[in-house]
Amino acid sequence: MSVKREFLATDARAMPASAAPLPGGARTQGKSRPRRRLIACLLAFGGVATGAWADDLAFPGALGWAAHTPGGRGGKLLKVTTLASSGPGSLVDALAQPGPRIIVFEVGGVIDLGQQTVRITEPFLSIAGQTAPYPGITLIRGGIDIATHDVVVRHIRVRPGEAGAGKRSGMDFDAISTVAAHDVIVDHCSLTWATDENLSASGPRFVEGGKTIEDFRQATSQRITFSHNLIAEGLAHATHAKGEHSKGSLIHDHVGQILIIGNLYAHNYERSPMFKGDVRGQIINNLIYNPGQRAVHYNLIPEEWVGHDYLPAQMTLVGNVLRAGPSTPADVPLLMIGGSADLALYAHDNLAVDRIGRPLPATGRYTTAAAQIVDMPAPVLAFGVSVLPSVEVQDWVVANAGARPWDRDDVDRRIVADVIEGRGAIIDSEAEVGGYPVYAETRQAFVEADWDLATMEPRKELSRRPPPK
Repeated sequence: MSVKREFLATDARAMPASAAPLPGGARTQGKSRPRRRLIACLLAFGGVATGAWADDLAFPGALGWAAHTPGGRGGKLLKVTTLASSGPGSLVDALAQPGPRIIVFEVGGVIDLGQQTVRITEPFLSIAGQTAPYPGITLIRGGIDIATHDVVVRHIRVRPGEAGAGKRSGMDFDAISTVAAHDVIVDHCSLTWATDENLSASGPRFVEGGKTIEDFRQATSQRITFSHNLIAEGLAHATHAKGEHSKGSLIHDHVGQILIIGNLYAHNYERSPMFKGDVRGQIINNLIYNPGQRAVHYNLIPEEWVGHDYLPAQMTLVGNVLRAGPSTPADVPLLMIGGSADLALYAHDNLAVDRIGRPLPATGRYTTAAAQIVDMPAPVLAFGVSVLPSVEVQDWVVANAGARPWDRDDVDRRIVADVIEGRGAIIDSEAEVGGYPVYAETRQAFVEADWDLATMEPRKELSRRPPPK
């Protein structure tokens, strides 16, 4: 059922970013009032190279401001040969190696991180999870922080879970987070059961010694792409010290040039995603299913900006779909705002419906602060983006999101089935949905001739689940 209200505009296919900006005409709910202090910020937001820059993508179809990172191209080929969490041949050992490197897998199964966050600090890295034999690579009981630059992560699953810790014990894991990183792509990954956010971009809010807004921006994450991921089932009442913490994606203050595109957000209480103060980014063609309290939202928290002038965020919100589910309260809007600084917004062709197809509000607010939605002119889209009409988004995302969509594991299959059939719920523990996966270890030699080593695209059919006997 195609129902759109306010900025839930009529369908239109945009030209690629290299050719034209988005079509105009869509506006937000209610009265928007421009603010003089927005002008300089709006002028600084765009900037997408075209022409010859279309060469040398990280991989075919790479999108966004990070699309041209080399990752580990041309570097050492490191083979993961064990599911052990450390030592020679392990993924953790390969991540710590210096210099450009491409990580491939000769083993498939589950890597138990043992209640640790693996911090990547060496740049120029590609993690090619697509090279693993069935069932692929799943990390459990921990997460990954990317605290460097020029990193490409594809086709892995990270499922932190409660990791054996007690409720509100303070053991909090993001599945994957960038930390003051730049030129990073997280593509086709499955990120579930985090006890903080499932997938985030962050860094220091006000770096020590910083004097200008550019100092603060450059000290946090910049030029980030989150594309075609499955971001689901953040754990609500689990180990986070604050209590409820089922969160999709937090995009921290000052993060810039971030593209969030083609992702499936399912069964998260909120932050699907959330922008904070001075974030500049584009949210395009995502499917958000069964949010518990909020879907997309924005909030500059004044207590976190004491002594600093507030800066509005800039959000492009185009071609997204919100579908209410069993955990969704009535009348949850697609976008909610809070906090104490304005949100500059360009919105077009978004679709939001309840469980029986009735339209949901476009916008709402969850504080009484003075923040306003201010109309933003249609921006130039991030590199390589071509927008699907919202009525096509669900089918596309369901078919393509997550790790190894050609051969999903049972967890991803269940979540995708929930979305298709309108069922499922926000959970407090991975135990409610079968617990951590248990897969027999598999092995398959990595054959260089079967892969384009510049892009890590396959030259033959990828490994699949064996047929039933």
